Amino acid sequence: MIKFSLEGKHAIITGGGSGIGKAISTTFAKQGATVHILELSTENADVTVAAIKENGGTAFAYQCNVVDQAQVIEVIDRITAKNKISILINNAGIAHIGNIENTSTEDLDKIYNVNVKGPYNCMHALIPKIKDKGGVIINMASIASTVGIQDRFAYSMSKGAILTMTYSVAKDYIGQGIRCNSISPARIHTPFVDGFIQKNYPGKEKEMFDKLSKTQPIGRMGKPEEVADLALYLCSDEASFITGTDFPIDGGFIKLNG
Repeated sequence: MIKFSLEGKHAIITGGGSGIGKAISTTFAKQGATVHILELSTENADVTVAAIKENGGTAFAYQCNVVDQAQVIEVIDRITAKNKISILINNAGIAHIGNIENTSTEDLDKIYNVNVKGPYNCMHALIPKIKDKGGVIINMASIASTVGIQDRFAYSMSKGAILTMTYSVAKDYIGQGIRCNSISPARIHTPFVDGFIQKNYPGKEKEMFDKLSKTQPIGRMGKPEEVADLALYLCSDEASFITGTDFPIDGGFIKLNG
């Protein structure tokens, strides 16, 4: 038996067309899973699906706004009508910079709707279809779920909610064969990070990249593929004894800073 095989399993991955989500989609497909990517716009998802297919994998893209519960239910109903879903990765999310004084009601609502309501919508739609059949849910949290990060008020709020939602779902459905865990990355080098630096620090990109990298005690940012490998383990049969747990992947940030 090949370790960490996902052969024959179907996985729904939100935000699976870029960044960490793309790495998870690609890694899962390599390990034999059929990947169903949900994206607000299918442009990135289509590119990822094409790359997976070129490498012999199986993947599909679906346009879906995770904020819209009716749309989420419709898409998940469509997927589950033909496939037995074994894995849900709640990866779609957005960032926000600001403290409580300069975070508007609109900012707070937007973060809540995508980062909290989105995962809720997906779990609310899928759990009734997989309970008693078994399945794995991974919610993408953050180091901001457990430690204070400067100027990340709304983002931290949303990721703290993800952490406790994970514990609640794990507790409620442990008897129905559902495992639910979360992953808490520190800074991961994605195109989003590069775009953020270019937008906010023009002409100082290398300096700021090095500075942000060194906030991790290990001295660098993480790679999307490293997060994907952790997700792979947690969704594999080898992790069948693990549920209700958060897994930091942070280069020592939580325990070794300060």
